[in-house]
Amino acid sequence: MPRISPLAILLLAAWPAMSSAQASATAACAIPDSVAVSGLHRVPLSVVRADAGIKPGDTLNYRVIQRAIRNLFATGNYDDVQVRCEISPVNGRSVLMVHLVERPLLTSIAVTGNTVLSTGTLKSKIEIPVGRPVDPALVARAVTQIDSLYKDKGYFLARIKVDSGLTEGHLKLTFAITEGHKLAITDVQIVGNVQVKTATITAHLDTKSEGFFFWQSGELDEEKLAHDIGEKLDTLYKQRGFIDMQVLKWTLLVDTASGKGIVKITISEGPKYHVGTFEVLGNRHFSTDEIRAYYPFSNPSISITQQVMSIVKGEKVDPLAFNQLRWDEATNQVRSLYSNDGYIYAQIRGVIDRVTAPDGTHLVNLRWEIDERTPATINRIEIIGNDYTNEACIREQLVILPGDVFNQDRLMRSYQNLSNLGFFESPLPPPEPRPANDQGDVDIIFKVKEKKTGTINFGASVGQGTGVGGFIGLDQPNLFGSCKKGTLQWQFGRYANDFQLTYTDPSWHHTRISASISAYHTRTQYIVADLGTSVRTGGALQLGFPLHSSPFTRVFLSYGAEVVTFSGGVATRDTLVNTTKNFRSTLGVSITHDNRIDMPFPSGGSMRTASLQLNGGPLGGTADFQRVTGEYQNFNTLATIGGGDPTSQPMKVVLGLTGRMGLVFGNTGPFFYSQLFTMGGTQYGEMLRGYPSFSITPHGYSANSAQTAQVYSFGASFFSMTAQIGLRFSSMVYTNLFYDAGNVYALPRDFDPSRLYRGAGIGIAIVTPLGPLGLDYAYGFDRTNTLGQPAPAWQLHFRLGNIFQ
Repeated sequence: MPRISPLAILLLAAWPAMSSAQASATAACAIPDSVAVSGLHRVPLSVVRADAGIKPGDTLNYRVIQRAIRNLFATGNYDDVQVRCEISPVNGRSVLMVHLVERPLLTSIAVTGNTVLSTGTLKSKIEIPVGRPVDPALVARAVTQIDSLYKDKGYFLARIKVDSGLTEGHLKLTFAITEGHKLAITDVQIVGNVQVKTATITAHLDTKSEGFFFWQSGELDEEKLAHDIGEKLDTLYKQRGFIDMQVLKWTLLVDTASGKGIVKITISEGPKYHVGTFEVLGNRHFSTDEIRAYYPFSNPSISITQQVMSIVKGEKVDPLAFNQLRWDEATNQVRSLYSNDGYIYAQIRGVIDRVTAPDGTHLVNLRWEIDERTPATINRIEIIGNDYTNEACIREQLVILPGDVFNQDRLMRSYQNLSNLGFFESPLPPPEPRPANDQGDVDIIFKVKEKKTGTINFGASVGQGTGVGGFIGLDQPNLFGSCKKGTLQWQFGRYANDFQLTYTDPSWHHTRISASISAYHTRTQYIVADLGTSVRTGGALQLGFPLHSSPFTRVFLSYGAEVVTFSGGVATRDTLVNTTKNFRSTLGVSITHDNRIDMPFPSGGSMRTASLQLNGGPLGGTADFQRVTGEYQNFNTLATIGGGDPTSQPMKVVLGLTGRMGLVFGNTGPFFYSQLFTMGGTQYGEMLRGYPSFSITPHGYSANSAQTAQVYSFGASFFSMTAQIGLRFSSMVYTNLFYDAGNVYALPRDFDPSRLYRGAGIGIAIVTPLGPLGLDYAYGFDRTNTLGQPAPAWQLHFRLGNIFQ
């Protein structure tokens, strides 16, 4: 502590009452002959004298002495400052003595014991400059800030101890942290609730008290608690008609000794409101009846779901109670109705008038006040960022055009079409409508960022079914930057020699007609399945035509011809197949409606396709048959995880349903094993996971035919279906839980979708340069052994080159 010599102060203060000798000594101290400084090690003497502001011959008093002490302390260089006056007994000269205790220099700061928070995060709160004397106030402030960080994370028992080590005047500070465990909530107390049960409220909140089971830790999460208080409580009450509910206060009571806490929330419920009258004002473009169709309280009856939930929760459902969330959702639907018809500047206000009925019932009279304004027309559409891809082929994906009335749904569909191209980095920034002029027209800006699209693959392979071989592949889905696709695949080896060349133009001669032409020459010798050897040479041409009434529907016409030579295996072993050349001529027509999004692992939309192939007959060829197939896929996003940042890509929980069927009429001749249907596994024929390939036959499950094809493994009709819940991590990774069911039948008239074999399991798919790579582990419920006894079992399936949804 700073000290001034008591003698000096007394002498200065008692100057008038002293004797002449005392007065002489006092006068000597008041005007010192010299100033001496002791205790210095690193601070220069000149700096000390300048900071103190006292020099020999100055007249001193207590104010001058106090100012000098304050100045020296203000430099931060000293822990203690002492000032006293000494009189030499020899010559009577006075010396003002200033004794200093220097603070050590800080050389380093360390943090130990931390696991919950990173060292970088903690050091960012330690605002103590290194290389300068340590200020104890800054040390105390750092401890407080670190403690606050831990409290924000729920670690109320964290302790911070500051250790110091001094070596030759240099100081090292170590912040030793004992984190303890996270604060556990023992109880969530609700005060002020009368109409809604406490159990109902606490069940709705994410903040839970600790329980018996290990997953009921009750750990405090500040973000969840803030969300509960700020939003979830409000949502719960507004769904039940308590639109005036308020959270008056909330308190977190912490026992620092045990690390337990109690959350106490005090609320005011307010009155419960029921639905009163409803009206629509200001509408001209849409009739009142058209808008009234969106009114959510037209039917006050209790749904079956509400009845079941009321029984489970023990809570009575009031069908006449006002639901703020349903009202807000309906208001947004009316806004979308106007936006989709070009009225993007329309203002729809959902007005809630609180009234009290004569019987004391609290009512809300509802109305939509609509200011339609002028509909917006698309002035122009700009594409920004396409350095390689031709703008014309990008615009082919748009279902909106300049001059059209603005339509929100068609705008988002155009955005999804661009995303599905796969030419640009995802996620794409959302399109930006901007005012174009004073008439209310808009410009639409699409921003894209190119990514590499073409791949060249080559390498060697070895497999039980193909032997030692190699492959070369060229794939460019954006050939010449014109959205045209070119593919060349050549696989060669002991058992296979497969050459395929395909060219696809999505806008043939700058029309909306797509064209695809392919040629192939393949020699395949199947070892595992005993399908024998086939040599196929042929080609195909396909044209696709859009339907003007539906932007997602196309009709395809195709013609294909091939010459096939069969030898060995099931192809010739049990049949009278011609082992020389067999010719197949095919004319096909199909219709496809596809509005799936987020390909290749869709998270929304549907795909429906039906196709008919005519083989032989007037077209010529070795076989004469007709093949009909159909497929339905539907996907819905159940929940999204993350993706709050517009530039990020959220994970999505997806529900998917798929159904497939096929019928063959006539005689397939030598082409039976490629045109009829077989089921089991994932590699050949129709997929049914949990069962070996070729094990599902028209005569039932065959344990003997597993993995080996027999003539009786093939049928003329089939049906399969898949239900799945998947997690789409990104456009590259997808995993799911699935349930498969299916069967194959001998003849079309035997088709029976009620008689199916079942399988279920877990799968994962990853997009690789060679295509999607997938693994499925499935359980076949209806498998039997060779004696026909039930023998369900697990089976691992490997997939490459197809998207199995």
